[in-house]
Amino acid sequence: MSRIGEKSISISKEVEVKIKGQLCKIKGPKGELQYYLPSVVKLKQEDDSLIVERKNDEQETRALHGLARALLANLIEGVVKGFAKKLEINGVGYKAKLEGENLILELGFSHPVTVEKPEGIDFKVEKNVITVSGIDKQLVGEIASQIRNLRPPEPYKGKGIAYQGEHIRRKVGKAVGGEEGAATTSSK
Repeated sequence: MSRIGEKSISISKEVEVKIKGQLCKIKGPKGELQYYLPSVVKLKQEDDSLIVERKNDEQETRALHGLARALLANLIEGVVKGFAKKLEINGVGYKAKLEGENLILELGFSHPVTVEKPEGIDFKVEKNVITVSGIDKQLVGEIASQIRNLRPPEPYKGKGIAYQGEHIRRKVGKAVGGEEGAATTSSK
């Protein structure tokens, strides 16, 4: 049984919800988003809450029930508060700056990398922290992931782009040769 799907979603006064068949449009102070519900799930609006119901009790239906409820809750939160992901740049000479609306990254390559601003996303740069923000949680996470994958943090020195607060597992470097690690040659 889906525990998430059984919970109702509360709607604040500034949010307007329109349900037309399997399409749900949600409008709030920060913008408008829409979501197509899976065919095995239906949506009911009662006063100031949304209730997601499933048509049968199969395993896949139960999974889609919880997913649909979670995605709708994220849409409502997004149009009211918005979402943001912060990325930290670590490394000598690694920099980020805004040029117009695009993000320009210098990450140790022979050329700067340009990340074009998609619709619905805003970039902000403060020292070595990049903030990706918007109303769509999935899009914010996807763009932040694409930026991180340009130069993921490496395990020896920690250089690269990491999510703020992310723990990077560090490895010990190679030991400098001494008596134990030195190679010996013998002549016959």
